[in-house]
Amino acid sequence: MSLYWDPTTALTPEDQTGWYGRWPDLHWANVPGPVWTGDTDKCWTGRLHAPANILYGGEYFTEFVYRQPRTPAEMTAVVTAASEDPLGGYGFDGDDRWTPETVRGWWRDRGRVTTHVAELIRGWDASDCHLDREAAGGAREFQDYLTGSLARDLRVYLFWLLERRSPLPGEHLPDL
Repeated sequence: MSLYWDPTTALTPEDQTGWYGRWPDLHWANVPGPVWTGDTDKCWTGRLHAPANILYGGEYFTEFVYRQPRTPAEMTAVVTAASEDPLGGYGFDGDDRWTPETVRGWWRDRGRVTTHVAELIRGWDASDCHLDREAAGGAREFQDYLTGSLARDLRVYLFWLLERRSPLPGEHLPDL
């Protein structure tokens, strides 16, 4: 059994076209991986379809990927979220864009993300709006992920970027 499943293998040929995410617009909170967002709409539709993967944040509360899809069902949900974005700000080519250096840089600078997520939780918890409260739950999941298994997941992703194959159990994973 491998440790990494490439979510892009669940994309149909139709899923792989029509996305206009511009890498220079990459949302700084996106967790490194094949799926990412740049400029997206501000309508908060992403979590309606992909609550295990999408959150809102940054200056304009655009959508970003806080956890890469782990199953074909999650990938389908993210594709559905992307199809609802009128700006087409999603990208599914992160494996061609992220490098070991940029992944390590993101991890090194994750304090910015950690602080931002804590601020989101405080603000959304204080709100009476049910959408804010739901988003606060997603932000708490991201907070737990940041302090939990994300480091290991990124080490596995680094292996994928370096070797273009999934690591086998027991294989040495690169350092962050």
